[in-house]
Amino acid sequence: MPSRHTDPARRACRCAVAAALVAGCIASGGGTAAIAHDAQEARPLPAIQVSPDPRPQKKRASSRPGKPVTATGRPVVYISTPSLDPSGAVPGPGNASVAASQLTVSGQDLSQRPLTRPGEILEAVPGLIVTQHSGEGKANQYFLRGFNLDHGTDLAISVDDVPVNMRTHAHGQGYADLNWLMPETIKALDVRKGPYYADDGDFASAGSLRISLLDSVDKPVAQVTAGSFGYRRGFGMGSAKVGDGQLLVAGEAGTYNGPWVNPDNVRKLNGLVRYTQGTALEGLSVTGMAYSNGWNSTDQIPQRAIASGQIGRFGSEDPSDGGKASRFALSARLATTDDTGTWKANAFVVRSELDLFNNFTYFLNDPIFGDQFHQRDSRVIAGANVSRTFYGSFAGLPMQTAFGIQSRYDAIDLGLANTWQRNILSDIRTDRVGEGSIGVYAQNHIHWTDWLRTTAGWRGDYFDARVNSLLNPNNSGHVAAAIGSPKFGVAMGPFARTELFLNAGLGMHSNDARGATIAEQPTDPAVKLSPVPLLVRTKGAEIGVRSKLIPGLESSVSVFLLDQDSELVFNGDSGDTAAKRPSRRLGVEWTNKYRPNSWIAVDADLAVTRARFIGYDVDQAAVYASLADFPQAQIGNAPGNYVPNAPAMVASAGITLGEKTGPYGGLRWRYLGSSPLTEDNAFRSPAVSIFNARAGYRADNGWRVQLDVLNLLNAKTNQITYAYGSLIRTDSLYNMCHPVQLAPAAVCQNGVMDYVLHPVEPRALRITLAGSF
Repeated sequence: MPSRHTDPARRACRCAVAAALVAGCIASGGGTAAIAHDAQEARPLPAIQVSPDPRPQKKRASSRPGKPVTATGRPVVYISTPSLDPSGAVPGPGNASVAASQLTVSGQDLSQRPLTRPGEILEAVPGLIVTQHSGEGKANQYFLRGFNLDHGTDLAISVDDVPVNMRTHAHGQGYADLNWLMPETIKALDVRKGPYYADDGDFASAGSLRISLLDSVDKPVAQVTAGSFGYRRGFGMGSAKVGDGQLLVAGEAGTYNGPWVNPDNVRKLNGLVRYTQGTALEGLSVTGMAYSNGWNSTDQIPQRAIASGQIGRFGSEDPSDGGKASRFALSARLATTDDTGTWKANAFVVRSELDLFNNFTYFLNDPIFGDQFHQRDSRVIAGANVSRTFYGSFAGLPMQTAFGIQSRYDAIDLGLANTWQRNILSDIRTDRVGEGSIGVYAQNHIHWTDWLRTTAGWRGDYFDARVNSLLNPNNSGHVAAAIGSPKFGVAMGPFARTELFLNAGLGMHSNDARGATIAEQPTDPAVKLSPVPLLVRTKGAEIGVRSKLIPGLESSVSVFLLDQDSELVFNGDSGDTAAKRPSRRLGVEWTNKYRPNSWIAVDADLAVTRARFIGYDVDQAAVYASLADFPQAQIGNAPGNYVPNAPAMVASAGITLGEKTGPYGGLRWRYLGSSPLTEDNAFRSPAVSIFNARAGYRADNGWRVQLDVLNLLNAKTNQITYAYGSLIRTDSLYNMCHPVQLAPAAVCQNGVMDYVLHPVEPRALRITLAGSF
């Protein structure tokens, strides 16, 4: 009998083959409709002229000698831009942005940042905080624009045009694990915020981050790192010319225990093989990745247990928590240019496995064995995307128009079970889900004058999902939904090296498919539930200014508004859904980068956001009323309009010193302001302020020695803080609820409201020795 993974794999592979064939047919027919993942395609165009092709290519006989030609013999028309990059950067739209908040961070700038974990590389995005509340193999927690994005909802992340976010995931919708990312392999990070880009779809309401990878390196690199708390890492990368292209190989192996009483015992292996030919405009790439990780985790712990001395700050309520993960991916990209524009295509297949064991409420639900649960997610993702971009004119005005199609299918096996010390006690849910989507878009850029340009776009998304609930047949079903999202932007300038941007757009995110078909509570079929929409509308607007008036300084200010029709969340801990109220976020971001000369760079960013629910929370009011006999239990349970864990302020600053050789160093600061933890604002998290530092020396021969000091000032603060009800055996309420229930049932079900936290690791040193050969 085949394993439970066989059918999903076959379904996904068939989908990948079909999608690739469609992409190939469109491309071979001239490519009038296609998918684009290139972040640079959204930039406006300067004037059109015929200019020499800076890229090497085969020439054929042509009636116009001296002009570059395509493989069909037609002359190529290129867009002349001040920043045309012979290495293959996309031409035309120059360096202009669609919004003031849009930017690109180079891999070189990213490499200057001291990191505790790979995901923190994303903190190069102004206003973004990346943290962790569990073991080092679990996806990070993200905060941006007043959102607690959990593990990735409303922040779309892709690497080499392959989506990272997971739909209908066992642990959380939009789960985006980047523990397999090797920071040294990153070429650039393209940053977009807001729902203003037609080629961004699911999970991109707050923003999208597109990570591109290196194609080659000048010399092979090898490095070893050793540090506090058992941190060990070895990394190597090299490339060689193979045929007409470059073959890049990179790999890492690492271990880490952390300061925890129960060591993390991280065991990570990671590898990448990448073959490229040509450039981003006329070439191809094929990339393979493999990743495996296993770990123990010290999850968040109740503050009352620390205060009473029951456990230490780095202790654990359940030492058997932990998990294992693996990811295998194969992707390919193809691009070419002809006399009317460019087309691009890519396809990908990803096999992902995750097993998580967590216990967040301790003994609230099971006074004997505890509340540990197991979440299993096994899936195959397949997709193909094609885009066609035309360079032309409208009434004599420079214009660029892009059309795209994006497809994806997830074949998913999901499981949720009650466990004790990683042994299964009872199954809660077991589901097989097939979820597919197709997105189409069109986006147009026009330069009306030398100081006015517009961007107009529209996107349509269709989702289709089938849920087979093996333990709860009434929760099985088929659901489909479609949504359209217009976008518009205006850019004016530059005036005195300053530009003004106006943007507005509609966006969306998908909800867990199991929530869209649910009919009854998995743990109590007598409790009937209402399904929630599969797709959720978001609306955004932004006005911003970007200036380079002061030599060496680039500064931008953006004021934004973002509304969600409903903050829908699938509760992976209990297997059912909760439809939260509509919400609104109003905020301002201020970003500054200053480079007065070649050996010093300074950056400073500030983001302030007001996030509130809209309307009245009837369900929370009912909970509050049920606790009337115990007023102390009502604290933190009153209805209110505060959005839990929505950061009101995020700030960061850094200075980097040094040339390409010789001594170098840097200092970075990141700040996460106090946030409400409950709707009534009765519980608030403490502010988090952390400094990281680096010092090193680069020799002329390519060798480097480097010291990173993480949490330089040894701040005793928290990675993340929550507030919710839980129960531990030393609580007086535990004895009032077990073995004989003396307290009201609602009070026993709510538990003890308390701060629950995951501390920041104490000061840690990491020393790296690296060499080029």
